[in-house]
Amino acid sequence: MPYSTLVFDLDGTLTDPAQGIVRCMNYALTSFDYMARPEHEITALIGPPLESAISDLSGEDDEFKIKQLVTAYRERYGAFGFAENTVYSGIHDVLDQLKERQIPMGVCTSKLEKYAIKILKEFDLFDYFDFISGVSGDSFNSPKSLQLEKLLTEGHIDSQALMIGDRSVDISAATTNKLESWGVLWGYGSRQELDTAGAARILETPLELLELLNDQGI
Repeated sequence: MPYSTLVFDLDGTLTDPAQGIVRCMNYALTSFDYMARPEHEITALIGPPLESAISDLSGEDDEFKIKQLVTAYRERYGAFGFAENTVYSGIHDVLDQLKERQIPMGVCTSKLEKYAIKILKEFDLFDYFDFISGVSGDSFNSPKSLQLEKLLTEGHIDSQALMIGDRSVDISAATTNKLESWGVLWGYGSRQELDTAGAARILETPLELLELLNDQGI
């Protein structure tokens, strides 16, 4: 098999998190008297670490204030926002078929790991995966490349793993760790963004993902 493990991003790849993220972001911003931001400005920042998005939207560069905003965001996210997701059409079918073939799969997300697990369980996705990698509560603006590096170091994946995600951060994290990556267009990254970042393939639908894996003998 050409790929030993399939590593999926979560937001924008397995589920569409827009509703929850927009509501939680504006809850955090308005809780500290920053202006609420329109949906398109918030969804454009889905993918990279939360601290980076909050800094951009609030205009803050003070680490303490950013942490306050993050805390407020997660206050609502942990109560309501995690459930304000939808699973992309076709994802369950693709994962069903890959699971039947006993393909090792995991999730690597910039979201807090405990919330990633809650989302995966809420939407009946958890049992497909052999591992879940998210950030810890005490991390600050931690890049996804370090998460992949840790997965490699701890033996959860090897150099033949494939990273699948919708944003340049997924592609660049894989490149940093000398892994191949595929970009997906049903999330929040554009074809140009994914191509510039160096995705080996760019997919338009989950079904195309399955077809390409079939072509690879998976």
